[in-house]
Amino acid sequence: MSRRPRRNHSPTFKSKVALAAVKGDQTITELAQKFDVHPNQITQWKTQLLEQASTVFDQGATSKEPSVDIKTLHAKIGQLTLENDFLEGALTKAGLLSAKK
Repeated sequence: MSRRPRRNHSPTFKSKVALAAVKGDQTITELAQKFDVHPNQITQWKTQLLEQASTVFDQGATSKEPSVDIKTLHAKIGQLTLENDFLEGALTKAGLLSAKK
């Protein structure tokens, strides 16, 4: 018996399956066959949905700021500083920029 390759499901798909499980119109086994997902996975998604449902109605408690990768920003700052220093030196040698600092 060969194993199926690992699948990554979208959050939309997970929520659709979890909501169907919460409704209770069909059994977990029926949902597993319908969506081609293991029953244990449906149970996990349902549990996650129920545990995190209260956070949907939080009003501004958590800011929706994008996560920032500090290392990437520092690398970009270093690159731009290096480019500015190079251009300043080139312009000074060309006589287009005075050598004030």
